[in-house]
Order: sequence, then C-alpha cells, then structure tokens
Amino acid sequence: MYPRDVPIATQAPQTPPLSPTHDQIVVLYVTVVYAVVIFGIWNIPVARTLINPLKLFTIGWHEFCHIVAAILTGGTISSVTIDPNLGGATIVEGGRPPIILAAGYVGSSVFGGAFILAGFDSLVAKILSFVLGLGLVTPLVLVRDKLTILLTLFYEGLLVGFWFIGHAQALRWYCLFVGVMNTFYVIWDLTDDKFFRKANDSDCTQFNLMFPRISAHVWACFWIMFQTGVCISFLFIGIVSFKLSTEDMNTQAAVFLPT
Repeated sequence: MYPRDVPIATQAPQTPPLSPTHDQIVVLYVTVVYAVVIFGIWNIPVARTLINPLKLFTIGWHEFCHIVAAILTGGTISSVTIDPNLGGATIVEGGRPPIILAAGYVGSSVFGGAFILAGFDSLVAKILSFVLGLGLVTPLVLVRDKLTILLTLFYEGLLVGFWFIGHAQALRWYCLFVGVMNTFYVIWDLTDDKFFRKANDSDCTQFNLMFPRISAHVWACFWIMFQTGVCISFLFIGIVSFKLSTEDMNTQAAVFLPT
C-alpha cells in the first residue's frame, strides 16, 4: 500500500545564474553611479585634489603594468613618473613597444575588474583591502606634497574603519569604487589630456604616435569599448559567482579575521 497524504519534499527554486539577486541589482546601479561620480570628481579642479591618493593608486598600477610588460619583453626602464596632476609616464628603452603600451589599459581593466568582484562579496573585499592598503601608501615614496600624504592617511583610516561597519559590508562599496576607477582609467586619462593638458600624454595619444594612420580618437573609442566590455564581463562574473545574501556573506566573512 502507498500512502496518499504524505507530502513530497520539493527543492526551493534556485535563482538562474544570470538573474541578479536584489543585492546584486544594487551593485549594478551603484557601479553606474560611481562611474558618473568619478568622472565629475576627476575633472572638478578642487574636488580632484581630494581623491589624489586614489588617483595615485590607479595611476601607479597602470604604470606598474607598463613596467612589467617592458621587463618581460626585454626592455629597460629609464624613468617612472607617478603624479596626480601630471599623470604617469614610464620611459622604456627596447622591448616590444605595442605590447608595453597596451599593457597599461589592459592591466588597469583586469585589476579594476577584480575590485568590482569585491563589490559582490565582503570576503573578497576583505582580501583585496590588503592590496588596496599597500597600494595607497606605496606611491608616497615619490610624493612630497603634505596634503596628499594627509589625504592618504585619511583613506587608509577609512579602509580600516570600514572593516568594522556592518561586518565589513562597507568595504564592498569602497572596493567597488576603486574597481570602477581602475576599470575606466582610459576615460580619466583622456579627460586629463583634453581639459587639463597634462604634461604626460595619454596612452591613446601615444598609440597615435606609434601608428600615425590611426587617429587618437579611434584609439580612444577602441579602448573605451574594450574597458566597458571588461567591466560588463566582470559584472556578469560577479552575478554568476556570488549569490550569497548579506547574512550569508557575514557568516562567510567571519571565518577570515572576524569583526
């Protein structure tokens, strides 16, 4: 005999991989808002000074990618400039110039993408906060401006303080901001060229000098589309890979240096 009234256990419906959760939708909206805010702050004379430490972090990583590519292709580093107002510049002798030049935007995009993933998960944000903390102080080796040094200490203080806000949930939004800033570095590089006539040309201008038949505007469009594609790709990776609720993230993150 088979009982008729015994309830059959059913599995809870799972969210499709590409369907964002409510928390992930917030991340997507904040990403767009951050891009607009950074564009504004980066180009407003007084406000742009207030983000000097984050600019140095972004420019420093970009130049580091040039350096790595130069070394890997047999080049020799002659000089390196990292300045929030003048921009960055890496002078190289030898190596493979097209690879060295492309490494800057490619490296910025991928590095920023990793920080965008931190916007989806507090454990990832905790781990990357160590990278950010080290990256903020490293450029100070080349900086003598007292205001920039004080601002760097302020941003470091925020980084530490955010560990203790909402079980490090605040770190997610800090890392996401940094991720957007790095991923779209080509835009800030171009606006510095256009509006502030910085001493060090953008990489798009350098590509035009290297390949004169292709204008700087074409290179700009190409790299903007490339970095936009990378950003979208990492957003999709975040949606697919990090489906935890805020409560589940807190439980997971508590295993790694609980706060």
